[in-house]
Amino acid sequence: MKIRDGSVLVGLLWCLALLSVLVVGLLYSARLDLRVVKNHGDSIQAYYLAVAGVEKAKALLHQDLIDRSRSGQNHSVALYNAPREFKDVRLGRGQFSVMRPAAQDEGGGSIYGVEDEESRLNVNTASSQEMAKLDRMLPETAAAILDFRDGDDATTTGGAEADYYASLRPPYMPRNGPFQTARELLWVRGVDRELFWGEDANQNGVLDPEENDGKASPPLDNGDGVLDMGWAALITVDSSVKNVNASGQERVDLASADERALLGVKGITQEIARAIIAWRDQRKFESVADLLDLTPANPQRAPNPAGVNTGTSQSPPSGRASPAAVPQRSPVSQAQQNVPAQPSGIKLIGIDKLVELADDFTTTSDKDLPGLVNINTASRSVLICLQGITPEIAQAIVNHRQSAGSFPNTAALLKVPGVTPEVYKRVSARVSARSETFRITSEGRIPSSGARKRIETIVRVNSQNVTTLSCREDL
Repeated sequence: MKIRDGSVLVGLLWCLALLSVLVVGLLYSARLDLRVVKNHGDSIQAYYLAVAGVEKAKALLHQDLIDRSRSGQNHSVALYNAPREFKDVRLGRGQFSVMRPAAQDEGGGSIYGVEDEESRLNVNTASSQEMAKLDRMLPETAAAILDFRDGDDATTTGGAEADYYASLRPPYMPRNGPFQTARELLWVRGVDRELFWGEDANQNGVLDPEENDGKASPPLDNGDGVLDMGWAALITVDSSVKNVNASGQERVDLASADERALLGVKGITQEIARAIIAWRDQRKFESVADLLDLTPANPQRAPNPAGVNTGTSQSPPSGRASPAAVPQRSPVSQAQQNVPAQPSGIKLIGIDKLVELADDFTTTSDKDLPGLVNINTASRSVLICLQGITPEIAQAIVNHRQSAGSFPNTAALLKVPGVTPEVYKRVSARVSARSETFRITSEGRIPSSGARKRIETIVRVNSQNVTTLSCREDL
């Protein structure tokens, strides 16, 4: 009997042990499930925290535009480096930050603020000469970029068209139109991931340990403590500004405005207005910089010089000299007959006056100006790409805005050492002093679990609204 009772006890103990193992296993599995659910919930919260960061940045950008328009300012630095607004902002159980990678002339690292697309070179509008100045850009690659975006199948010297891309495995066709995203550049012949992303292989804008250890682990880097982000940090496809002045008013077109419209610009006298009209009767305004060459207009009509043909071919009436006895005159147009002479001499507009006037004038009727580079935010590497800007001048521009403050308009470049009127004329049609397109990189975090989510959004701001152009959630 005792032996039987002992066997039953042993059996019960085994049952208890098995049940204990089963219960512990179920509890462990339930704990894992709860952790997974919690982490998933935290990831969702981190995502919406990142969205909150984007929305806050959009609201501040819109308010900044309104404030600048009211004060007649093209540019303010308020949101480019604003840790008070964008660093570790607490919301509920988590926090968010809006950040951007700092350019090398800003010291590298990360800065809490927004980034403007007008600080970059737009590959949809840049010339091959401008793109050729990007670091490690080959002439053949620049030509291939032009071929990829143009609308024809004619191959530029050194470039590549549809026949090349059709020979690849798998084959594909070139865009034959504007690039939709900057990453589309990776489809172009000659552009690889190393050129495009540089050392930032995971595309997070942060110098990770594996990106600063030389050849120890991929990706290959130089181990200098500075993140080289390749062409991705220098190019865009979205930059564009309205053809308005700092107050949001349409600019006066030098090519077509009448005297009344010209006199409506503060600082324009009747003498200057008439000189502008006289100028464009003789030649075309290529840029606002041409105002530097403006001289007083002669109020008297210029007489037809001797030896100028009136353009008639009729026979002279009876009693008059024969055609051989009449001095022949070369043909002149009606416009030429009515053009006041432009005497060489005193210039009506100097550099200081041009700085006062430049933002109110334009030489095109286009409402939008895509691809302009903001001289207040562009890095030295981007400024060098512009025609006429040497490395020395690019550095002088950066130094000037750091010491003297933002450029009020593009004509203020003339106050930078090395920027002559000739240099300004070459670059004036490619630059702006204002930005309207911005890149917002927002990261939401839940400190208790370490969950985090990052969103990158490109927006365009105007006085009515903020339009989202693109959004990435795979960072």
